[in-house]
Amino acid sequence: IARAGQKAVFVSGALPGERVLAHVVKRHRQYDDAVADEILEASPDRIQPHCAHAQICSGCSLQHLSPQQQIEFKQKHLIDNLERIGKVSPQRLLAPLQRDIWGYRRKARLSVRHVDKKGKALVGFREANGRYVAELQSCPVLDVRVGPLLGALSALVTEMDARASIPQIEVAAAERAVLVFRHLHPLSAGDRSRLRQFGLDHGLDIVLQPAGNDSLVDLDGAAPAVLSYAIDDTLSLEYLPLDFVQVNDSINRAMIVQALDLLAVGPNDRVLDLYCGLGNFTLPLARRAASVFGVEGDAGLIERARANASRCGIANVDYAVADLSLDHSDAAWAQGDYTRLLLDPPRAGAEAVFDYLPGSGVERLVYVSCHPGTLARDTAVLVQRKGFDLVAAGVMDMFPHTAHVESMALFVRR
Repeated sequence: IARAGQKAVFVSGALPGERVLAHVVKRHRQYDDAVADEILEASPDRIQPHCAHAQICSGCSLQHLSPQQQIEFKQKHLIDNLERIGKVSPQRLLAPLQRDIWGYRRKARLSVRHVDKKGKALVGFREANGRYVAELQSCPVLDVRVGPLLGALSALVTEMDARASIPQIEVAAAERAVLVFRHLHPLSAGDRSRLRQFGLDHGLDIVLQPAGNDSLVDLDGAAPAVLSYAIDDTLSLEYLPLDFVQVNDSINRAMIVQALDLLAVGPNDRVLDLYCGLGNFTLPLARRAASVFGVEGDAGLIERARANASRCGIANVDYAVADLSLDHSDAAWAQGDYTRLLLDPPRAGAEAVFDYLPGSGVERLVYVSCHPGTLARDTAVLVQRKGFDLVAAGVMDMFPHTAHVESMALFVRR
């Protein structure tokens, strides 16, 4: 962050303490966005980015910062938000959860655009601070079965008759790697043949998406194969290619272990799991608790969660579909007698549920956050109005080389 007169300037590509030449790319009333063009005095924490496309691609914004400094940056950002917005500091800092920093991304949405002036289609992420698709040949953070193929995907789409009507390709990598091609018009027989051959050449499943998320079919018109991921050696969850799952498989496993440890669930505990998705936390919790109730707004995810529980032989779970941005104080599940609560909300946070949170029976609460600002806002409510202490908080490196801050916080009833 720099200053121009009384105005803050957020300089992409610069590190604290550096002197840079930069140009403004977007002006706002209270601040400006800028991009560093030349580093005049470099920080000792600056490193050479691993990826040749790091300076032009928006997929990674911190590759020029050493991995350890990335973690420290995220920890500082979390604590700054808790202190500034939440007006509280955790009693202790959790050790950061860290795993592989390359090839970690099992879910991604790749933008596609055919550029007439270039005579080809571009496949990848958006340009940094821009609206155009970056011209990429590979991506080292994507699953290793897909990351090296961005140039090949560009060539594939360029050859297709539908080159101008494919806006995106969704990556879903599990025991198999799947590419979901969104297409705005029916595909020709030639395009289907090209896609089939590409899948065979690279060991990928090709899935078509002609309309909404429920329109997926394989190249033969059948429903796409179900994917799965393991939580541990004895428990796995099945899902569909466009379902929400955590991007980073190894961090997800570590996150589940940490959440269960912090909740300290015992055989007499009754757990409420809000924003439960496929049952990512629900089912591991159920193996320790007397009962678990999961609530999620996406009916498809709840359908898969119920199927996962049945397939795994876990009977002490129940689920409900509910939009958690609305008031559910009259719902039977909201009036349950729970001893543990787990929150894993989207970026908007969990503020809407606090008016009907279970009463004083909840002794321990774990909050999994993808936005430190909303976590800090919600922390203020939990500490000031709901009778909890913020006992511990820490970051999880779900998105290495990016500024995304994933975190976990433990609250204990006073």
